[in-house]
Amino acid sequence: METANAIEIRDLDVDYGSRRILSDINIDIRQGEIMVIMGGSGSGKSTLLRCILGLKKPSAGHIYMLGTDICHTSNKKLYGLREQIGVAFQGGALFTSMTVAENIQLPLREHTNLDENTIQIMTRIKLDMVNMLPYENLMPSELSGGMKKRAALARAIIMDPKLLFFDEPSAGLDPITSAELDELIVMLKESMKMTIVVVTHELESVFAIADRIAILGEGQLVQVGTPEEIKSSTDERVTGLLNRTPRKNNVDKDVHIERLTRDKE
Repeated sequence: METANAIEIRDLDVDYGSRRILSDINIDIRQGEIMVIMGGSGSGKSTLLRCILGLKKPSAGHIYMLGTDICHTSNKKLYGLREQIGVAFQGGALFTSMTVAENIQLPLREHTNLDENTIQIMTRIKLDMVNMLPYENLMPSELSGGMKKRAALARAIIMDPKLLFFDEPSAGLDPITSAELDELIVMLKESMKMTIVVVTHELESVFAIADRIAILGEGQLVQVGTPEEIKSSTDERVTGLLNRTPRKNNVDKDVHIERLTRDKE
């Protein structure tokens, strides 16, 4: 039986002023899978994530999240959908004036009417899942980089979201801590049956966690496939990314000189 899609991206275009950042993007993200979005610097992967989260309105196209077109819906409906998603930001984005436990509890206090005892129990359960329970009373300034990532992850899953998003989860981490976080991401998918979208350029993490991979290049969708399909790709943009081949900058010298010396109007 074919798996339903948690997110469907159709004919998506995104512009910043006169500059087109994403062009004609079409991606299906299946329920219960880990989809990794990767690409080089400037490929548009962070912009795509912002669009999926409803933080950036596209110039054209549709994004269907859990059946709702978030590009053409009310703010009230979008707000309700956001209660069904969790986001683990690249830097953790923990509130420095709150303890770890208080950071984790914040979504419950803002969006639910749960009693204090239930909030405390749910907080400890989620902290235990990410191996952070012994550190619940520490301040963010007392945590290592990896611990901040885990605390941010506990906050992202505190309301048992259907969708979980990671922005560069391994950024700034040592290889061992990064591998531990990769294992945690896979465990969450299996234990909580959630759909996970990861934006990263860390190749080791990509092939450790991904069910499928979407590769962006210069604002276009280059390829979508399983790790095996991506590894066997013959597309130069894919092989260049996997082999870390420097991009060639083919510039017409005369055109370049003319551009540099042209008087501004």
